[in-house]
Amino acid sequence: MNYNLKHYLITDPKYYTNDKTLFEDKLIKILENKKVDIACFRDKYSNNYRELAETFIKICKNFNIKEILLNTDYKLAYELNATGVHLNSTQFENIKEAKKLKLNTIISCHSLEDIKKARDLNCDTVTFSPIFHTPNKGEPKGVSELKKAINLYKDINIIALGGIINEEQVKQVEETKAYAFASIRYFI
Repeated sequence: MNYNLKHYLITDPKYYTNDKTLFEDKLIKILENKKVDIACFRDKYSNNYRELAETFIKICKNFNIKEILLNTDYKLAYELNATGVHLNSTQFENIKEAKKLKLNTIISCHSLEDIKKARDLNCDTVTFSPIFHTPNKGEPKGVSELKKAINLYKDINIIALGGIINEEQVKQVEETKAYAFASIRYFI
């Protein structure tokens, strides 16, 4: 089997802005210069979320991104024809509803117990975080804990998330055979 670590871009208005034109320009520039297999629109603050989400989905489709997700809002993801949703760690009860809508469903996990719960609820994929130091995200799990999770739960895709900002860290994650790595800052 040929292993290929997927690259998962996550947006944040802190780095992308919520001005539609500037957001569009920034996203296009990043997609032109970085490998991206999975992309998630994440914006917890802007009052023009829907407009930015529509722009995000359109641009990602133009760049042939196969997995295009919205963060937390599975109903809007379905309505706007995104391919999936990335649920936060308090949304386990929404996995079933997102799956009913045939959305690729990812949920944020912060423990081995969370991963088991997500798997038991038939979630497609989980993020496991934080792997490396990330501001305001608690103690890093580290690569060894990531590898333990991957070996323990071979029947669910596990994405490394948290503090992945450079090629050295990507290489460390790749060595664990994680499904993907996700980052905001790596792609900026």
